Amino acid sequence: MIRIVLAEDQRMMLGALGSLLDLEEDMEVVGKAGNGEEAIALVEKHQPDIVIMDIEMPLKSGLDAAEALKDHPCKIIILTTFARSGYFERARKAGVSGYLLKDSPSEDLATSIRTIMDGRRIYAPELVDLAYADANPLTERESQVMELIADGKSTKEIAKELFITTGTVRNYISVILDKLEVGNRIEAISKFKEKGWFK
Repeated sequence: MIRIVLAEDQRMMLGALGSLLDLEEDMEVVGKAGNGEEAIALVEKHQPDIVIMDIEMPLKSGLDAAEALKDHPCKIIILTTFARSGYFERARKAGVSGYLLKDSPSEDLATSIRTIMDGRRIYAPELVDLAYADANPLTERESQVMELIADGKSTKEIAKELFITTGTVRNYISVILDKLEVGNRIEAISKFKEKGWFK
């Protein structure tokens, strides 16, 4: 029997998903959560084979929960309406076994669960295309500067931490804004975050 925990903040969707999976002879829904924090607690409590999570949930998003459960033996499937490359990238780094879109046919979900239980990974095809189309344009060093900007460090502090001059930091920042096609640091952080390029 494949034991499943579901996490979805829309109650109707949560109920429908639960009923759908309970109809499968080899599956049993052992817990239902309305947010990422509850999902983590239910996984710890029930030790399921699989946890299926939405991304955008209160308290902790599905991606935050997936990162928190990275070292847990249960397999994680993200089931979402969002085909965003940044989300997909974060999910992959968190080691999720599946990333499926909610507009897929319902029978695909049960099939995907069985395939994932056999040790394979399943990603919605449109996400794979997106991931390759949307690679981080920054070099390793520029990404490093970007991380420090996001940490709220000033030009002077970044220079000190990376052992370079403030002029060099300014040059990096100018190149970063240019490559990301944004007007200031705040927009750069926001775009970098949305794309899922932060390590």
